[in-house]
Amino acid sequence: MRNIPFVDLKAGFAPIRDDIMHAIANVLDGMQLNLGPNCREFEEEFAAYCGVRHAVGVASGTEALQFALLSSGVGCSDEVITSPHTFFATAEAVSCIGAKPVFADIDPATYTIDMNDIRSKISKKTRAIIPVHMYGQPADMEPLAALAREHGIAVIEDACQAHGALYEGRKTGSLGTAGCFSFYYTKNLGCYGEGGMVTTDDDGVAERVRLYRNHGHRSKYEHAVIGYNGRLDEVQAAILRIKLRGLDHANMLRNRCAERYNELLQDTPLMLPVTADRRSHVFHLYVVRSRERDRLQEYLSFRGVGTGIHYRNPVHLQEALAGLGHRTGDFPETEEACSEILSLPMYPELTEDDQMYIADQVKGFYAA
Repeated sequence: MRNIPFVDLKAGFAPIRDDIMHAIANVLDGMQLNLGPNCREFEEEFAAYCGVRHAVGVASGTEALQFALLSSGVGCSDEVITSPHTFFATAEAVSCIGAKPVFADIDPATYTIDMNDIRSKISKKTRAIIPVHMYGQPADMEPLAALAREHGIAVIEDACQAHGALYEGRKTGSLGTAGCFSFYYTKNLGCYGEGGMVTTDDDGVAERVRLYRNHGHRSKYEHAVIGYNGRLDEVQAAILRIKLRGLDHANMLRNRCAERYNELLQDTPLMLPVTADRRSHVFHLYVVRSRERDRLQEYLSFRGVGTGIHYRNPVHLQEALAGLGHRTGDFPETEEACSEILSLPMYPELTEDDQMYIADQVKGFYAA
């Protein structure tokens, strides 16, 4: 029996270890530990990578969402439409600035927000839409952007799982008012701690994000707004500069793994991932569906295969958001997906031999 982890961070670290350690040592030798040269250089490099004018480094993807919302004029009592099928931080960021998350169900094929349901949720209080580029695939941004323009509302991309993904040839982070990225260590572009980024072509949004991330500092002794302690630290920026160079190659390897899974698992009862027209997928996660999900996960675990569930409990049914008054059945596509989804091991270093073993175990489960 093998031991195949769900994510193998050590395998990704080993080839770049010397470069990473050298970069960290340089930061510590200089002792400028935040908003230093590495942060500035990484912001420029990531802006160029995404094809936008501005990228502003922040402390996490959650704060990227908060600061992007605030900088786009969203505040207390406003409404923000987003997906109930996402990591909790998407709705949490809305709630933390005093706004109300309003949910629209998902497209069951792509797990991204359903345009038709968005239309029915727009009200006079709607100030923004947060499409979530789920699992590494962009939401359907063209009709969504058109709808937002029609109503004069902001589009804040939650691109925290979609570094480098494309929609009609354009990178995520360049498709709305602002894009929000997480550099949590398991992400396609991850640091060795916490980090985030806001991307935008809007000069005003970029300037306000810079204020919010640093206590509202306009100069050393001037505070223009009530801000936050939300800076990207210099060590993480130095690490991310190195890892950004290999991001496209790593995403290519993820796609190769996904194609191999598709071939190996095509004759099983599993529902396999779908990549929609006009979009490219970067497979932050490789997510299948099974009505026997929990038993399949237990079976694979017993045979040394790590798996995950992203996510078991829909956001609208979380205790923390009970005040919104949602009940089981409100978003049926999301709820059905959450009862069936299973994430298989996915990382650039995953070997063909290990994928064949995983597929054999899946087939063994169904044969039994």
